[in-house]
Amino acid sequence: MKVLVPVKRVIDYNVKVRVKADGSGVDLANVKMSMNPFDEIAVEEAIRLKEAGKAEEIVAVSIGVKQSQETLRTALAMGADRAILVVAADDVHTDIEPLAVAKILKAVIDEEQPGLVLAGKQAIDNDMNATGQMLAALTGWSQGTFASELDIDGDQATVTREVDGGLQTIKIKMPAIVTVDLRLNEPRYASLPNIMKAKKKPLDEKTAADYDVDVTPRLTVVSTAEPAARAAGVMVADVAELVAKLKDEAGVI
Repeated sequence: MKVLVPVKRVIDYNVKVRVKADGSGVDLANVKMSMNPFDEIAVEEAIRLKEAGKAEEIVAVSIGVKQSQETLRTALAMGADRAILVVAADDVHTDIEPLAVAKILKAVIDEEQPGLVLAGKQAIDNDMNATGQMLAALTGWSQGTFASELDIDGDQATVTREVDGGLQTIKIKMPAIVTVDLRLNEPRYASLPNIMKAKKKPLDEKTAADYDVDVTPRLTVVSTAEPAARAAGVMVADVAELVAKLKDEAGVI
């Protein structure tokens, strides 16, 4: 079985995001970028499936700017076999929207014919949580979202999903789209020898036009602003004053 893993280049989760002075977006100048953490988990799960003998090949795919090569090299260093970069933007501030990403991935799936697509449940930059679901709709494949456990057995997959009420376990038919959650695994660090080997692994470069997909944005960012500063705490003299403030000022009781 071939496993396809889409990965996205995002601001590193350790970096404090800064909003541009004109409010037009997030400042990406001299900011450390890395692989989306949920996508790292997807890559790790694909590698574990290969180590367990349930997958033969892992193909990492990234859609965006040329700099996404770095993200793909990280996936290759972790253990992916080859990578495909689809250049769909020239400006690092341009975010390819989920529907366009799903259409490109559908075209890649038609070419590669994988048995499973493992993707992060969402990207930490836009938090849209939509690409996996849209891709399942376009392919007509089964889907398992928010996976915290995954077991592949022949032509079926058992997925334990994290839902509001707890955990839900479902069985889906392969091929399938599975989006992963934080508790699925702990991604490995790429070793120095594997980082060196990754430089020699195949990385094909294509464009959105090669797949005849229009990536023109359908959404317009009106404004971007920092979250409001948190108000300082207030000391109260006794329970009566606390209750009065909760009732009259906070309006919670």
